[in-house]
Amino acid sequence: MGTFPPRECGIATFTRDLTTAMDKKFSPLIKSRIMAMNDNSTATYNYPKNVLLNIDDNDISEYIKAAKKINKMDSIKLVNIQHEFGIFGGTHKDYLNVFLDTINKPAVITFHSILPEPDSKLKKVVQCLAKKSACFVVMTENAVEILRKDYRISSPIEVIPHGIPTVLFGSNAKEKKKIGYKNNIILLTFGMLNAGKGCEHVIDALPKLVKKFPNLLYLIVGETHPIVRQNEGEKYRNFLKKKIKELGLQKNVKFYNKYVKLSEIVKYLKATDIYICSNSDPNQAVSGTLAYAMGCGRVVVSTPFVHAKEAINLKTGILAEFNNSQSFEDAILKLLLNPDLKEKMSRNAYSNTRHMTWPNVVQSYMEVFNKYAELSKM
Repeated sequence: MGTFPPRECGIATFTRDLTTAMDKKFSPLIKSRIMAMNDNSTATYNYPKNVLLNIDDNDISEYIKAAKKINKMDSIKLVNIQHEFGIFGGTHKDYLNVFLDTINKPAVITFHSILPEPDSKLKKVVQCLAKKSACFVVMTENAVEILRKDYRISSPIEVIPHGIPTVLFGSNAKEKKKIGYKNNIILLTFGMLNAGKGCEHVIDALPKLVKKFPNLLYLIVGETHPIVRQNEGEKYRNFLKKKIKELGLQKNVKFYNKYVKLSEIVKYLKATDIYICSNSDPNQAVSGTLAYAMGCGRVVVSTPFVHAKEAINLKTGILAEFNNSQSFEDAILKLLLNPDLKEKMSRNAYSNTRHMTWPNVVQSYMEVFNKYAELSKM
């Protein structure tokens, strides 16, 4: 249960990748089916055949109807809910609790974000989810600590990292040639664009770097988040474009304004010299882009948000300060002036993420599912 392609959303991508990997590894004994969350009644999607049901996120009756239908299906043994508050309806995003009140199958909830220091309403919603589900799954140890201390959750919590594609480690020269930038030093940021990306601080760091490395190219890959585009249009992208022009960086910063498929993401990551994660929210619990970059063996310069602090150490990357272009400049320069250090960090990032490849992640999920449902033992 979660969003699902063709809806353009990070949770949708995760849900697809998880279920695809699970079906591949455990077929024919286990088959996944999708209950897709729609973005209110005005949005319709041409879902693939494995989407069994879909729910209008703001129609409480559809949560109840979907739960009742699932209750009648003996073949369904467990529901795994991919949770992000923004994809569920209700005044306090609590319609999911109504679904859990109705469903008579075990439910395992995967949390993609956990806000520390919640207000009383948010705390109550999460506590209700804990009481009505068999288990929470989170992707970092820090998330466990927040749930235990700030939300007072005492029920089972399992840690399973964000999944990543299985990619061979190798030189980026061939991949640079494929995307048309064989003579460039490539910095990359990818993902759905919004003001929280913090790309302006990276752009502000570039003028002095470009003087030393004229072939430096910062690629910003991904379209504007659909909800942001609906509410603000291309305000943030236009702000970045204006800044690029003012700094005379038109040849050193390029946008690829498109919702990128996994194959394209991997292609750009393999061509990258340094991955940039400039997110401005210190409480961001999980970053799929960070996981993907490290999984492709790319050294990362990142702000110290929750996931980055847990994933990056002195051997795998560099943490830059929030909203500090000088900090980004110093970190990028250090790596460019020390290619041996960059290569060593890249190899360490790759080595440290092998447990996060999808075959390993789905094995962990299956072990959790087997604790709470009558599934065939794998």
